[in-house]
Amino acid sequence: MDALPLRGRAVSAGVIDAVTILPASSAQEFSAIVTDREFLRVPTDGGSHRLRLVWLGRRRVPGIEVGTRLRVEGMVSRRDGLPTIFNPRYEIIGIQEG
Repeated sequence: MDALPLRGRAVSAGVIDAVTILPASSAQEFSAIVTDREFLRVPTDGGSHRLRLVWLGRRRVPGIEVGTRLRVEGMVSRRDGLPTIFNPRYEIIGIQEG
């Protein structure tokens, strides 16, 4: 996620670290933070390993919960200092059972 552009189309993959559900009195918006480093909540090397995904007009997004692995695609912009993709295309990546 270090290689994400400041603005423009991008593809990235990672694990959902957190989700935010706003109260019913707020505008409908569901957001999730994706990290490309499992179990790492704070970057230790100065790089940004987090990406915010925001679905406008949604209170929930099926399959999107903490721990889900996914691949996302969309237009990157900045929101509160984090790279953000609004209404991303996403693909949930399953874990192979061995």
